[in-house]
Amino acid sequence: MQQAGILETAKATNPLKDLQKYGQSVWLDYIRRNLITSGELKRLIEEDGLRGITSNPAIFEKAITGSTDYSDILSSLQSQSDLDAKARYEQLAIRDIQDAADILRPVYQSTKRRDGYVSLEVSPYLARDTQGTMEEARRLWKAVGRENVMIKVPGTAEGIPAFQQLISEGININVTLLFAQEVYERVAEAYIVGLENLASRGGDVSRIASVASFFISRIDTLVDSIVAERLKTTTDPGQQALLKSVLGKVAIANGKLTYQRYQQIFSGPRWQALASKGAQTQRVLWASTSTKNPNYRDVLYVEELIGPDTVNTMPPATLDAFRDHGLLRNSLTEDIEAAKDTMETLAQVGISMKEVTDKLTDDGVRLFADAFDKLLEAVEKTSKCQITPKVNQQTYTLPQSLASSVKAAIEDWRANGKVRRLWQRDASLWTGTDEANWLGWLAITEDQITQSQNLRRVAEDVKNEGFTHVLLLGMGGSSLGPEVLTKTFGKIAGFPELHVLDSTDPAQVKAFENKIELAKTVFIVSSKSGSTLEPNIFKQYFFERVKQVLGEKAGSHFIAITDPGSKMQHVAEADRFRNIFYGLPSIGGRYSALSNFGMVPAAVMGLDTQKFLDRTEEMVQACMSCVPVEQDPGVVLGIILGMAAKGGRDKVTIVASPGISDLGAWLEQLLAESTGKQGKGIIPVDREELGSPDVYGNDRIFAYVRLESAPDRGQDAKLAALEKAGHPVVRISLADIYDLGQEFFRWEIATAVAGSIIGINAFNQRDVEASKVVTRNLTAEYEKTGSLPSEKPILDDKGIKLFTDEKNAAELANAAGNDKSLVGYLRAHLNRLRVGDYFALLAYVEMNEEHEEKLQAIRHAVRNKKRVATCLGFGPRFLHSTGQAYKGGPNTGVFLQLTCDDAQDLPVPGQKYTFGVVKAAQARGDFQVLAERNRRALRVHLGADLQAGLYTLQAAVKQATN
Repeated sequence: MQQAGILETAKATNPLKDLQKYGQSVWLDYIRRNLITSGELKRLIEEDGLRGITSNPAIFEKAITGSTDYSDILSSLQSQSDLDAKARYEQLAIRDIQDAADILRPVYQSTKRRDGYVSLEVSPYLARDTQGTMEEARRLWKAVGRENVMIKVPGTAEGIPAFQQLISEGININVTLLFAQEVYERVAEAYIVGLENLASRGGDVSRIASVASFFISRIDTLVDSIVAERLKTTTDPGQQALLKSVLGKVAIANGKLTYQRYQQIFSGPRWQALASKGAQTQRVLWASTSTKNPNYRDVLYVEELIGPDTVNTMPPATLDAFRDHGLLRNSLTEDIEAAKDTMETLAQVGISMKEVTDKLTDDGVRLFADAFDKLLEAVEKTSKCQITPKVNQQTYTLPQSLASSVKAAIEDWRANGKVRRLWQRDASLWTGTDEANWLGWLAITEDQITQSQNLRRVAEDVKNEGFTHVLLLGMGGSSLGPEVLTKTFGKIAGFPELHVLDSTDPAQVKAFENKIELAKTVFIVSSKSGSTLEPNIFKQYFFERVKQVLGEKAGSHFIAITDPGSKMQHVAEADRFRNIFYGLPSIGGRYSALSNFGMVPAAVMGLDTQKFLDRTEEMVQACMSCVPVEQDPGVVLGIILGMAAKGGRDKVTIVASPGISDLGAWLEQLLAESTGKQGKGIIPVDREELGSPDVYGNDRIFAYVRLESAPDRGQDAKLAALEKAGHPVVRISLADIYDLGQEFFRWEIATAVAGSIIGINAFNQRDVEASKVVTRNLTAEYEKTGSLPSEKPILDDKGIKLFTDEKNAAELANAAGNDKSLVGYLRAHLNRLRVGDYFALLAYVEMNEEHEEKLQAIRHAVRNKKRVATCLGFGPRFLHSTGQAYKGGPNTGVFLQLTCDDAQDLPVPGQKYTFGVVKAAQARGDFQVLAERNRRALRVHLGADLQAGLYTLQAAVKQATN
């Protein structure tokens, strides 16, 4: 998991603090300047019983590039040209270590030197250099000048002798990167020898402290991946059972057996001789304790390793999770025989633990060096140029009344610690219901970075197999993120082209099938719940089509992305899919772009996901709870959106540079589905051409996401005119397209904040579910009867029919008067638009450029005449997006739904209904719920000749608006 903000707990009991009763100390695997200066570290010590800190170069790097935490010291070092990047880094790191150590000193004193330590590591470049490690450790120890610091030394073959010598010199050491029991034993022996040497020279061994940092979750990540590959090729049931029996078990078993060695080593006459002189045991510190696999409990590697004389250093997200729902027991000495059995089974199936731990050590050295590279690069760049964060910059111009309310809200969020409450997943920030269960996206970026090898592996596999196309089959949150990426990055040389299908329109389905060659395409079935209708029937259709070409090997062309235990997981296993990737149950679909739902397709299409996620992490750091509210880009944006909506400016017009224009479709879903409920919400307006200031009312706010490498000067000029006319404008600048991930995260934070301000649950979507229920009922009826219920139009004129419910029919008939023609009814319907309303055109037709052009002309005719916000959505995809706000948000919409007869239909294998029937059922379900919500809605059925029907409708709307 990944760092999150930490807030004081109001609970009567605190599992974190209660770990002390079991003899375990909690340390924090995280440090940055604002953690210290904001008072948050002090709160953690006082209220959560925090007893130490380990530092991390990767965190320093993100804090430097994503915040202004270190602007002061780096600015002061600009004139010191004699300092290289490493020396500059050390100055800022040492300041943090010293200040954190001073805050922890009371812990150090009260625990009689057992706890209260802050760790600072030697350069990862020295991992294979014994002499260099010793020299640097001595220098850092002296530079920090605090008794309660530990210098981190890697547990490599070269690091262990250095560690032994440093202990003998009276320097506290944290030995890191330990994976193997045998290596741990060598480290423990080196510690004892070091103490013995110190004692022989008259040194005070009671003043020395050391921990052995034993890494946990990385072991399961690697072993599980090896097992998964073996399971693909193993057909023997007995062997399969043995392989499955070690999944998620090896890391804990390895830890438990290591603890057994700890107890043995630090007992007996040899150790007692040192203990009599006041020596402390070298405790085992459990590191890498965040859960990487969504199939496992998020506090698994804390709960299963609780025991006396141990330390667990947790990243903030794991700390928060354990505080919230951690369960306490003396688990570390339980089932030791079972732990031994696990290790024996591992050897039995041919997986060498030595090879696993050797690889993890080598990988760990490389990853630490890579992180240090990035850190020094960030220091160098920031020292030589202006001290500004690398996150996408954000500015805003607001009318005075809105500016005042935003300023007051920022102060409210600061005074009441609301950003910390958000990161701590405090449901009372919204409605106090289930919101805490849906905030897994706060921690996903770092999770993905730590598992980047999985993304690289699937990308290489698909590329090496010679696939030319990837077709993602999804809907809503599972499809819109990947669609943004493929439309923004295009086809990447050497990798297959990614297509995204999210429509049941049979013409759309066939159009995508015609773009690909079935035998050279890998299909990604993307469904969080595994029960969503559209991905399921997409899978049924294309699996059958591939099976006709490849026979029983069809499954090797399919990848599933789904939540653990879902129906889709079982389908994928039964059909022997090439891969199954899991989502986190705590991440809703629209917040999932940075999870496997977005990153697996991104990797397969050739995106450098490591670069993408690293850039994103800079925004995560900029939005952390220890950042002052007024400097937090996500929170400030959310406050602006929320206060604007409360003040009547509830139409967010999204303007994006052409190169990133599809970002708007993703933002539509995020904003509308998150906030549009209980008669409240934000209505996103995407792809509406910018007009002159006089076509807009006082219900608008404009969000301009500008791609600095390819801006549109026309957009610049029009936004400047709107700003000059007094309309609120938020400007966000992207340096290049690899910064898109920053926008995913910024807007997720902003949406959660806006939802809090508006006063709704930003993570459910009950009105979307309402439409799904009606659709399911209609398709079930079709399965029984072979037809959908009959309908009676209120008008049938030259192949175009109008449908609506009784209430709308009566109102429209009365308004139309004697002119009950197509034009007359349209005029009556559009005349229902009032100041502050919006018009939504909901088109259940194939989404292509020709149709888009005609429909855009219709929406703009209405916008220019009626001076209202306008929306355009293609059905059924908008049902999983803006459909929530249309049905659950403010009743200010006037809806014109378009349907047609399909020129060509496609079967759904195993069902009576077809794709055309499903689309018709979805349109009817959509309309029925709109009517039930007392929305002003009219359906225009264009008949079999869609082009002619669109032409007629366009002409009629033009006439109706004149």
